[in-house]
Amino acid sequence: MNEHVESAFADDPDGPAVAPVVAVVGRPNVGKSSLVNRIIGRRDAVVEDVPGVTRDRVAYDASWRERAFTLVDTGGWDVSVSGLAASVAQQAEYAARTADVILFVVDATVGITDTDEAVVRVLRGTKKPVVLAANKVDGGMQEPDALALWNLGIGEPFPVSALHGRGSGELLDAVLEAFPEEPGISEDADEEGGPRRVALIGRPNVGKSSLLNRVAGEDRVVVDAVAGTTRDAVDELIELGGQTWKFIDTAGIRRRFRALQGADYYATVRTSAALERAEVAVVLIDVSESLAEQDLRVIEQVVESGRAMVLACNKWDLLDEERRYYLEKEIDRQLGRVAWAPRVNIAAKTGRHVEKLVPALERALESWDARISTGRLNTWLKELVAATPPPVRGGKQPKILFATQASSRPPHFILFTTGFLEDNYRRFIERRLREDFGFEGSPVKLSMRIREKEKKGGGGKASRGSTRPDWHR
Repeated sequence: MNEHVESAFADDPDGPAVAPVVAVVGRPNVGKSSLVNRIIGRRDAVVEDVPGVTRDRVAYDASWRERAFTLVDTGGWDVSVSGLAASVAQQAEYAARTADVILFVVDATVGITDTDEAVVRVLRGTKKPVVLAANKVDGGMQEPDALALWNLGIGEPFPVSALHGRGSGELLDAVLEAFPEEPGISEDADEEGGPRRVALIGRPNVGKSSLLNRVAGEDRVVVDAVAGTTRDAVDELIELGGQTWKFIDTAGIRRRFRALQGADYYATVRTSAALERAEVAVVLIDVSESLAEQDLRVIEQVVESGRAMVLACNKWDLLDEERRYYLEKEIDRQLGRVAWAPRVNIAAKTGRHVEKLVPALERALESWDARISTGRLNTWLKELVAATPPPVRGGKQPKILFATQASSRPPHFILFTTGFLEDNYRRFIERRLREDFGFEGSPVKLSMRIREKEKKGGGGKASRGSTRPDWHR
C-alpha cells in the first residue's frame, strides 16, 4: 500500500475529522469580505466600497494556530428586504444556522443599527456560539466605539481592522475557543438516545399537517384547504411503530422565494431551519396533480442538506388505474436521480398505508448512520477497480490508491487517487456502493483527494492535494 496514504490515517483509522465551520455574517458593507481576506491571507473574496457585492455563500479553507477550519463568507444580512436582497439574506441566515461558530461583524464607527439588533435576535435563536467583531477600529481613537457594542448583549466585542489587520489575532483566538469539542456535529444533531427527528416537508397544501394529525391519532395542527396555513415549524412527539418520533411539521416551500415578504418569507426560512434540525425528511408529493418544479426543488434541498429521505406520494386513493400507470412512468423519469429513496403511497386523510412510513424511515436512518470498515471498503474497491478500471484521462490512467469512510450521517467516502476521476466513473462507484452495501434512503457523498507525484531526487512527502466534494444522486 502507498506509504503516504497509510501515514495520512495512521492516527485516525476512521478517516479525517470534519473541519469546524465559521460563518461570517453581518449587515451589508460592514467589511465581512475584507475580514475574510485578512483571515485567509489572500484577496479571494471580492471587496468593493458599495453594499451588496457578495451575494452567495462562499467557503474558504483557513487555519489559525495549526487548527484548520472552513470560513464561509456571506452576503449582507438585512431583515427588511425583498427580491434578490431577501434571497441573499436567506443565504446568510442558512449559513449561520449550519455553522459551528458565527462571526458577527459590526461597523464600530456606525454603531448599533436596527438591522444589527434584528440579526442578533435571529442569532440567539440558532443557539450557536457568536463571536462579535467590531470592525473598522483602525486606531485608539475608535476604541470607545467598539466598547459601545457591549450593548448588543452577545458578549465581548473584539476591536479589529480588517483593512490593517489590527486585532485579528485576538479575534481568531476567540473563534478557536468557541469551537465545539467534536467539530461539525451540532449538539442537536447527535442526541444520544433521543427520539429520531423527522421533518415533514413539501410544497404548500400537499397534506403535511394532515399526515401529522393522522400519525398522531388526533388533530395536533391546523389543517385548511387554503395553501400556507402552517407558517411555524411545529415539533410533536408521537408514538408510532412501537417507538417515539419527533415530527416537525413545516410551512410549505413556495415557488417564488425571492418574491416572498413578511410572514411567508420567514415561514420559508423556518422550513430550511427545520430541515437542518431533522435527521430524515419525509417529502410529500400530491399525486392528484402532475409533479411540479417545486416538488423537484424540495427534493434537491433535502439532498443538498445531507439528510435521509423518504418520498410519500399522498392522495394515492384518488387515482384510477390508468393515472397510476402513467404516474409511475412520470416518477421514474423525473425522480430517477433519487431512485435510492424509499417510496410509500399513502392517503393522509383516510390513513391508507400510513403504517408503511415507519419501516421506510427506519431503513433510511439505518443507511444514514451506516459505516463500512476501512478494510472491507478497500477489499471491495480493489475488486471493483480490477474488473472496471478508471477511464484514461489526458493519456494517463488515474489509480485509486486507497479509500476510507470519513464520516456517516450521511455516509461520506474519500478516494485517494493519482489523478482526477471522471463524473461518470464516480457515479459508477456510487451506484455499485449502493448495490453492494445498501444505503437505501440516504445520499452518499464521494470526495477525491488527488496525490501529486514526488519530485525527482526530492524525497519529500507528496502533497495531500485537494478534497473535491461531489454529491451523487
